[in-house]
Amino acid sequence: MNIVQSIQPRQLLGRLLGLFAAMFVIGLAGFSAVAHAGYAAIVIDPATGEVLSNVNADEQNYPASLTKMMTLYLTFQALQSGKLKVDQDLSVSTWAASRAPTKLGLRAGQTVSVNDCILGMVTKSANDAATVVAESLGGSEGHFADMMNAQAQLLGMSSSHFANANGLPDPDNKSTARDLAKLAMALYHDFPQYSHYFSTKEFVFRGQLIRGHNNLMDRYPGMDGLKTGFTDASGFNLASTAVHDGHRLFAVVLGGRSARARDNLMARLLDDGFDHRPTPDALVAQASMGGTTRRVLAALSPIETADAEDAPVTHRRAHAAAPACKPHRGRSCPQVAKSSGKAKGKSKQGTTRLAHRDRKGKKPVMLAASQDKHE
Repeated sequence: MNIVQSIQPRQLLGRLLGLFAAMFVIGLAGFSAVAHAGYAAIVIDPATGEVLSNVNADEQNYPASLTKMMTLYLTFQALQSGKLKVDQDLSVSTWAASRAPTKLGLRAGQTVSVNDCILGMVTKSANDAATVVAESLGGSEGHFADMMNAQAQLLGMSSSHFANANGLPDPDNKSTARDLAKLAMALYHDFPQYSHYFSTKEFVFRGQLIRGHNNLMDRYPGMDGLKTGFTDASGFNLASTAVHDGHRLFAVVLGGRSARARDNLMARLLDDGFDHRPTPDALVAQASMGGTTRRVLAALSPIETADAEDAPVTHRRAHAAAPACKPHRGRSCPQVAKSSGKAKGKSKQGTTRLAHRDRKGKKPVMLAASQDKHE
């Protein structure tokens, strides 16, 4: 009797599924070998160069919209050299207008000011605005990416490669927490006259109030920048800087499982950094999106999304969330304040500051964009 004929249909289906699963796992292993650690964190004292926390800081990950920090670096460089002017109007191409959200909703044939492009990138992480600037400075987004990579090498970002100006999904767009921290520090060191942009939480664009994604600035005293990032493949990323008693730190989190987890981890990293102690590796891992298979599938997805609107952060303290409390003999669990806005320590907006100390820092600035042009 033929061997195939002797196998029942159900058994044959099971064997085929098993073979497919094995091939899929092997494929994932090959793919993941060339890509990404999945999560990372670093905290650096720019005054001394000391690394205060370091988890997977040299492993490549997808930077998502933290990519725009390099686009902003080259924009500030052009402003400083006179190649661009803040009030200069730039043309919007069909390619720029077609970029995936989030975006300002620019239309082909319009013009938009350099100032509005900067504010759009910093607050809403506008992908169309980033491409407008890229095409203005590089002639095309592809050539601008070459400029980004050349500048990255000059800044010592040896493990980074940029494929576009905005951080939309591309397997060739990759960086490390350490490299992104170098870039963040360079932005403040090389262009102090433009650092106020990073503290902008909202601005008015053509009569519409554009709100930013960096919700942690509302709750962490002394935080005055920098940039959020998110794609399905990268998870939730954040580069931050904060000042306490005149002492500034820079930190980067990559691969957060949610905006809340990312922000809470960032707050803990900064708290520990100002106290000059490392954050436990386990807390960084707990905040990550995890799962190699999930990450690979997201990277292969044809859908391009970046910097989706973050859900409100509701955690009430800087440190990572503690495990759920289970009462037992001799131990009771603390009561959880109801979300009525009356809990102790709540602000007028009904949220609670994440930090325990009263840190001094710059007040966030709101810059109003021109409302009487390009309606």
